Amino acid sequence: MAGETTCWAQQGHQVICVEVHKKTTQISKRAAELKPRSRVRVQSVSGSDSKGLPSDSVQMNGASLTGEEEKNGVLIDRGIREKEKTGGRADAWNASLKCGVEKKCVKDVISSHLDVLWDDGYGTKTVKDYFEEAKEMIRPDGGPPRWFCPVECGQPLKDSPVLLFCPGLDGVGSALALHHKALGKVFEVRCLHIPVRDRTPFEGLVTIVEKTVRLEHASSPSKPIYLLGDSFGGCLVLAIAARNPEIDLVVILANPATSFDRSQLQPLFPLSEAWPDGLYNAMPYLLSFIMGDPVKMARVNIDHRLPRRLQIEQLFQNLIALLPCLSDLADIVPKDTLIWKLKLLKSAASYTNSRIHAVKAEVLVLSSGNDYMLPSGDEAQRLKSSLKNCTVRYFKDNGHTILLEDGVNLLTVIKGTGKYRRSRTINFVTDFVPPSMSEFKYGNDELVGLLSFATGSAMFSTLDDGKIVKGLHGVPNEGPVLFVGNHMLMGLEVCSLVLEFLRERKIMVRGVAHPVVLGEREWVSSPEFSFTDWMKVMGAVPVTASNLFKLLSTKSHVLLYPGGARESLHHRGEEYRLFWPDQQEFVRMAARFGATIVPFGTVGEDDIAELVLDYNDLMKIPVLNDYIRNATSSSIRIRDKSKGEVANQELHLPGLLPKLPGRFYFLFGKPIATKGRKEEILEDRENAKQLYLHIKSEVEGCIAYLLKKREEDPYRNIVDRTVYHALHSPLHEVPAFDP
Repeated sequence: MAGETTCWAQQGHQVICVEVHKKTTQISKRAAELKPRSRVRVQSVSGSDSKGLPSDSVQMNGASLTGEEEKNGVLIDRGIREKEKTGGRADAWNASLKCGVEKKCVKDVISSHLDVLWDDGYGTKTVKDYFEEAKEMIRPDGGPPRWFCPVECGQPLKDSPVLLFCPGLDGVGSALALHHKALGKVFEVRCLHIPVRDRTPFEGLVTIVEKTVRLEHASSPSKPIYLLGDSFGGCLVLAIAARNPEIDLVVILANPATSFDRSQLQPLFPLSEAWPDGLYNAMPYLLSFIMGDPVKMARVNIDHRLPRRLQIEQLFQNLIALLPCLSDLADIVPKDTLIWKLKLLKSAASYTNSRIHAVKAEVLVLSSGNDYMLPSGDEAQRLKSSLKNCTVRYFKDNGHTILLEDGVNLLTVIKGTGKYRRSRTINFVTDFVPPSMSEFKYGNDELVGLLSFATGSAMFSTLDDGKIVKGLHGVPNEGPVLFVGNHMLMGLEVCSLVLEFLRERKIMVRGVAHPVVLGEREWVSSPEFSFTDWMKVMGAVPVTASNLFKLLSTKSHVLLYPGGARESLHHRGEEYRLFWPDQQEFVRMAARFGATIVPFGTVGEDDIAELVLDYNDLMKIPVLNDYIRNATSSSIRIRDKSKGEVANQELHLPGLLPKLPGRFYFLFGKPIATKGRKEEILEDRENAKQLYLHIKSEVEGCIAYLLKKREEDPYRNIVDRTVYHALHSPLHEVPAFDP
């Protein structure tokens, strides 16, 4: 329902949660006489039992709630406000009540995890929803800036951090409309609403936000506080970070207005005061093209897998539906408010830039390539060089209103850049948020769609009785499970493996990867959201003993390649050869947690590309060989150099010559149980070694089986698969050989 909000007021250790619903009638001017028919649910933050406040204890427009609430200074004025006990301006978490109050029960049990392929709601909300909500919220009420919680956010996971959103030029606070459901699963989302007629100076807004930040920090000092600033809000949250370096803050900036003094529109801003009132109604249409990309806005809810003709038809319909909404900008930002906001922007940029050197927080900057209002691309580079801990992601096709446009799932970006955490340091296991359905579709269709189409992976597994079957039915559903197998060239098989487990079994396979693969690309000036970021979204973690320990202890399905970089960067003539170290530590680790080990083999690299320049060839090329040595020496080493060639592999990009694609084949061998064998394996290294060699032999057997059986596959060639796919079934259902 458009415009629904949840209002919050904090009093001591209590949080009052009121869910507000839109009704068809308008609120009476004598709101003080209105008595809601519902109860307000109260819950103690400390976890004590919640209790209900009687409906007649709630009153409107400054009347008292109850004697206790009145004594503590809690007032309602078309919303709930919290005033300081000493009196003064209301500045707490509140929002506009539209017409009444309806019961909202707080769940007794808060979920601690999300299911794989959960619904994040991305693509179900559009910019039209933003305008509808904004129209409800801009009704004048004479109140101060306030916080509200969108109902669409729902109940977050247990121990979720707080996310405070500071809006842009509009001040409504609803620019996260497309992201409410997703963010609400992993954050306690609160949005700042600045009324249209409010004239609070920038320092006053800083004070309001700062009080909330300090209150949250005092309540949960071990949790980070997320500050999300859109345009003008970017100045606001950076100012808070500069003034509070001792608080653990994660600052997210969406095209911050810190570059306002360098705006492309600076020569036009003085003309805003001289703009005739009669012509100002045309201003919203001009602003909409300057501040955002209407086409990107209209594409938000369009399924990219639809035929091109249907996509164009839906885009045209969305644009027609969006055009009437643009006139609402004149009400959201009237002329006098626009003049005030431009002056506010100037003071905000000046205030923040003078203090930016004091920012110690972790910062993520989202920068648009088609921002016609601010030089956001250049500003992102300036911030990256000025701030100590700043990450940038560049979206070349988006406009200034990046949070309302297609192609930017905010939660996905936060996860992909490794910015989501629930404590002072990130835990790659407990802080992991499984991929949603929209993220799975994005990865499968947009990022690796071409590779998936070209390789047409065929999956086989082995049942407990030793029978090989098509599909993944032989893989245990319950963890902990450790998949141990061979790397193909460049690790091309990983994407297919992870996606197939998600599609067929809804099992999240957590891969452990070389830290260099998951590291930040410091050499790229304007890094876009990349395949590396997507790997983190899909559960990849740096390969360390502690991460493997944590994954197995949480009963995860873990993907491990003992051959590591040496196998994925093998030389010519070494296809399908295993390069495993002598140490069998992963066997001992699996036994410690009673994990089931599933050996597997994969083949098909020689059907995709030919290796023409391997490591030996590249090291004969002047300049390039020095570059490889320098890059390797400065990278993180995950193995002791004394452990042989597996540990001494230098990182490089081999030269490949593409072929007419064949097919990838996977065979998961018979599961090997270690449960009940803990003492046998941990205390006797010889037993551990024998199990290690048995697993290695099983992997080699799987590879040999696939190399032989693929010759019987009538659809090994991409042309044959494409014809079958076009005539009969989806790509993943194209038959292979009979096992």
